[in-house]
Amino acid sequence: MRLLAPGMVVAIEWSARGRGGRVEFTSASANKYLRRLQDEKDRLLRSEQEVSTYVLAEGEAAEPPAYDYGAVREKVAQIDAEARAIRHALHRFNMQTVLPERGISIDEALILLAQLSGRKDRLNSLASRQPQERLGNRYFGSSSGPIEYRYANYDVARAEADYRAVADEIAALQLELDLVNQTEVFSVEL
Repeated sequence: MRLLAPGMVVAIEWSARGRGGRVEFTSASANKYLRRLQDEKDRLLRSEQEVSTYVLAEGEAAEPPAYDYGAVREKVAQIDAEARAIRHALHRFNMQTVLPERGISIDEALILLAQLSGRKDRLNSLASRQPQERLGNRYFGSSSGPIEYRYANYDVARAEADYRAVADEIAALQLELDLVNQTEVFSVEL
């Protein structure tokens, strides 16, 4: 394990993986490490796809590529087990760790963030509307009936103010989550 900066733990070094023991992560470093594991697994499976079979012409001497079915299965299982342990610990961390300013768990904050994002999208649509909008594509000289208007049945300025307030709340929540995700540490038995 090594530190990038005070309070920021980077997962374990690749050479230490697979030896077992407790490893400390921040939420941010755990997610980066999980991506690294997935990349390693993807690379391993792509390589397996290429070398697990080979083509041989009639009369040609067999020179199959190096491939060990059992070793690949074992390595994939090891990566999956490690990822599962880290994900489980990360979920537990998110459920138990409370954001100091809001007094809610990270898990609740993530749900709140999704709800606020949906609210922000709806408010953006309402705030973007004009109080009065002319309908139809009328051209000069066209007289096919009266001109119609669509009117907002709400205070557009209030919708715009609510939009800004929700956007600010999202930004504040994201900053609080970022701080906790980069400073609070949890451990995993690998």
